[in-house]
Amino acid sequence: MALSLLDRSRTREGQPDAAALRQTLRRAELAEEAGYHRFWVAEHHAVPGIASGAPPLLIGAIADRTSRIRVGSGGVMLPNHQPIVVAEQFAMLEAMHPGRIDLGVGRSLGFTAPVRDALRTHKADADDFAADIEELRGYLHGTAELTVRPRLSEPPPIFVLGTRQGMRLAARLGLPVVVAGPLLRQGSEPFDRYRADFRPGTPGAEPYVVVGLDILIADTEAEARELQLPEAWAMAVSREAGAFPPLSPVEEIRRQPMTERRRRIVDETAKGSLAGTEDQVAEGLEKLIASTGADEVLSSASTFDTDALYDSDARLARIFGLG
Repeated sequence: MALSLLDRSRTREGQPDAAALRQTLRRAELAEEAGYHRFWVAEHHAVPGIASGAPPLLIGAIADRTSRIRVGSGGVMLPNHQPIVVAEQFAMLEAMHPGRIDLGVGRSLGFTAPVRDALRTHKADADDFAADIEELRGYLHGTAELTVRPRLSEPPPIFVLGTRQGMRLAARLGLPVVVAGPLLRQGSEPFDRYRADFRPGTPGAEPYVVVGLDILIADTEAEARELQLPEAWAMAVSREAGAFPPLSPVEEIRRQPMTERRRRIVDETAKGSLAGTEDQVAEGLEKLIASTGADEVLSSASTFDTDALYDSDARLARIFGLG
């Protein structure tokens, strides 16, 4: 069972945005030392709480600082880009770091109208997601009218970030899928359907399911729940403000008014993650893997305390017998 990390380069209250990028680089180095399979980064534009707006640049920096771990996007939002440009960027990364680059793609647009306007995208652009993936794959595999450079003998694998609709698309195109959120709590049906409908997109391709969720581990369940709070609080605030804020320390959050609406969102966010001791998290993962038939687990956790986050990553690696 493979274990991987997704890091969103979350900014933190009282720290410059550049610190978030340095923390991402350090986390990637530690992940490689711990034996993680992949390290992915995200794409968000003009979000106060997230410093990662250009995944290819961050992927290149991480790949330069590491030597074995796979590095990729989780993911590039295709409606924001021309497929040929994405193909050229990732072909360049693969040429410089052979066999280590992944290309996860999603269909999300900017969160707000000003962001969508700045990106020159429209809500209808997400409807072209399937065609965009096929165009992208054609460029990478050398089957399109144009040949992108550098030309590759083995292009980076494409992963579809999947809602239920995304899972159907991944099955039709014969691509691996990354699933997070409420679908993980719906039992085996969506995953069984994906595998049953899977049609290999390339010779030898097989269904492959990556399950993504926030995983935080500490000495006690109470301490792990504390680590959950900064991200859950940011989610609650974002529902009111329209954008994710920087992560705040727990003691600062405790001083803020916790309205009933915010409490509900905090609790809902916590339900979608795993937090506890190593034994508790191991038990939760065993149930999740059994219900989904997952081939890989992708932890997407973040918290204000970076040392506690790095320690949690190390504990998670121990559960999987890595290192």
